[in-house]
Parts: sequence; C-alpha cells; structure tokens
Amino acid sequence: MDKILIRGGAPLSGAVPIGGAKNAALPLMAASLLTAEPLVLENLPDLADITTMSNLLAQHGVAITPVKGANCGAARGRTLEFSARTIASTTAPYDLVRRMRASFLVLGPLLARCGEARVSLPGGCEIGTRPVDLHIKGLERLGAEVELREGYIEAKAPKGLRGAEFAFPSVSVGATENLLMAAVLAEGETLLVNAAREPEITDLAACLNAMGARIDGIGSDRLTINGVSSLHRARHRVIPDRIETGTYLMAAAATGGDLTLLGARLDHVESVARALEPAEVVVSEVADGLRVRRRNGRLAGVDVMTEPFPGFPTDLQAQIMALMATAEGASMITETIFENRFMHVPELMRMGANITVHQASALVRGVKRLMGAPVMATDLRASVSLILAGLVAEGETVVDRVYHLDRGYERVEEKLAACGARIERVNGGA
Repeated sequence: MDKILIRGGAPLSGAVPIGGAKNAALPLMAASLLTAEPLVLENLPDLADITTMSNLLAQHGVAITPVKGANCGAARGRTLEFSARTIASTTAPYDLVRRMRASFLVLGPLLARCGEARVSLPGGCEIGTRPVDLHIKGLERLGAEVELREGYIEAKAPKGLRGAEFAFPSVSVGATENLLMAAVLAEGETLLVNAAREPEITDLAACLNAMGARIDGIGSDRLTINGVSSLHRARHRVIPDRIETGTYLMAAAATGGDLTLLGARLDHVESVARALEPAEVVVSEVADGLRVRRRNGRLAGVDVMTEPFPGFPTDLQAQIMALMATAEGASMITETIFENRFMHVPELMRMGANITVHQASALVRGVKRLMGAPVMATDLRASVSLILAGLVAEGETVVDRVYHLDRGYERVEEKLAACGARIERVNGGA
C-alpha cells in the first residue's frame, strides 16, 4: 500500500492547475442515465471515485468512451462520452455502491427513466451515518413506491413520476441532486424548497437544461422543474473543484508561500477567502485564476463554523484545522454538517498540535512548530489535512492509507512537488 513521504519546511511557490470538481462530476455522470442520447463531459478528473462511478454506470449498460483531441486546459482533465442507449440493469449492487456514497445518485435517474430501481444502501467515508431518508421521502412525494429490503432500496413508479412540492427539512446536497434528476422526467411541475445551493447543484442543473430539461431558480434554494418527456444529447464542461482550490489556498498559507491556482473561481470559495482574511491571508483574483499569499508573513488564528453553501464547506474543515495548528493565538472550529468528523485530530496531535475537542467544536491553540511523525489517514479530507501539516512540520512525515487521498485529489504529490514541496509517493514496503 502506497504512502506519502513529506519533508517539511519548504514554502510553496508557483502555479497549481485546479482539476474538475469530483463532487460535480459524479452526479453529472449519473445524469447520463436519463437519456438514450450521448452526454459528453469535459474536464473530468482522473480519480478513484470517477472510476467507481464509471464501473457502476457500465453495469447499468452505459457505454463510456474517451473523446480524442479535446482541449481541457491547464488541468489536463479528461473528456468522456456516456451513452445510455439501453439500460441493461436497474440494480445498483452492493459491491459497487458500498465503495462510494455518491453511487446512490443513480436511484433518481433510473427510477425516472425506467420506472423502477433497486439500489444498495451506500458506503463511503466513515464520517457519520448520513442517512438517505430525504432521498426516499422526496421520491415518495413524486409518486414512487419505496421499500427497504435486504439492504436495498427498491423503488417503483410503473405509471411514471408526478410533479409535486417537496420541502427539505434540512439542506441535503445528495437528496437535492437525486430529486432534481428524477423530477426532470416527471409529469407536471415540481417545486423543491430549501434545496441545496452548492455550485455542484448549479452545475448539474445547467447540464440538465442543456439536455432539454426545464429548470428555473438555478442558484437559489427554490428550484422549479417542469417535467419533459425525454432529454437529448449535450456537451458540458465540469466546473473547477472548489475543495481542491481551498486545500491549495491553505497549503500556500500554511507554508508562507505564494501560489497561483489556475482555473480557480473566487465565487466558489468566497466563504474560505473571508475566513482567511483575518488570518492575514490574501486571496486575490488574477487573469488565470486566484493568487494566495500571507500578508506581512504572519498567520493569525480565526474561528470557523461549517455551514451549507454559501457558508464555509465541511469538506475544508480538516484542512483549516491543520492550518490553524501553527497560527498565532487560538481558533475555534465548529462542525455543524456531519458528526464524527474530527477523526484527524489524534493524528494532528501526534505531530504536536494542541487541540481540545468538545462535542461539535475543536479548540486549536497554535504552536510554534509541528514535528514530523508517522500518521494514518481516516478519510478523504483528513488525509490531505495530514499532508498540509507535514508541509510545515520539522523532519519527516509519513502518511499511511493514502488510498483515501486518491478518491478526491488528482496527482497531489506531483502538484505540490512542482511548487517546491519535498514530497513523494513511496511503495508501502519502502
């Protein structure tokens, strides 16, 4: 099993290409099930989760082929064509769905197009239960009959789905995506109230409209969908990854470096830029993306609370905790989205961080320096927080179980090394 070896202390300088957003690409790929005509997606990242979704779609009957000669910019993203001319199976089996929670997003498209779907309950990172009850309640509101049987969600709508109003009792990105995809082929009008507003939702809605859907209110928490009988072919470019953007913003800030993030969009990470401003970190727009550097060389502690978009992303909570570990003063980091998402804390403390956890909050008292140590990744975002800590630690840090990292970060060691980091991937036996 591979490990990441880091020798800290080198400030980062240069340019980092930001890849396509994993969390946008996965629902877009699932949307290919909605039409018999091809969907071409540009700027797809080369990640383990993308491969997992591709394998799942293939067993449903989707033909996936590379598009040659596509110009995907600095991020070197891939362009693939997804053609679901016929649906070979409406069952999403456990052995595929358990590997990644986003696999559950095939439920809405399969049900809308085929009138039935049998999807295993999902797996994914161990950051809490993350129930699927909102997905089920929303589909039932659209007229589906849903049962839980032997670990599978079995949904049927033999006469098709019908438009309805559904108000989410709490914001859910995944449930918004599933219901949005189901509603585009439902008869009549659907109104989704308190819908998630993440850029990935906006990207999905824009792609669906390009395929012939009729969605209004994009970017707001009220989505109106007028169902159509069928969707058609389309070509769509995946937005840049805001979580990758935020991670490299913090890498530059942690090391006292100066990075340009090619292709990054400020409107996707405004909450992060606002949070870092009192920490004496400057994020500015430049012609080809964003530039990030410290102001006057110091790094000050700040308080952060995770919230649904446009608030501070839960997927950057572990990274800002690593950043605050060496800031001047104390920081309070509060997690409001997922329970059990402080599993990186013991590993950061092994490196000398001073962190006290009380329920959903972590008090981080900045220390002068972290020390390199062998550490173990527990989930995707925790893994990259340990890399950030390793970049500033004295001595050598070895991050184990980096298969988590490969689910969401493309060529992270190459991108960091190109900017001066002393980092390499080594075989587990080394």
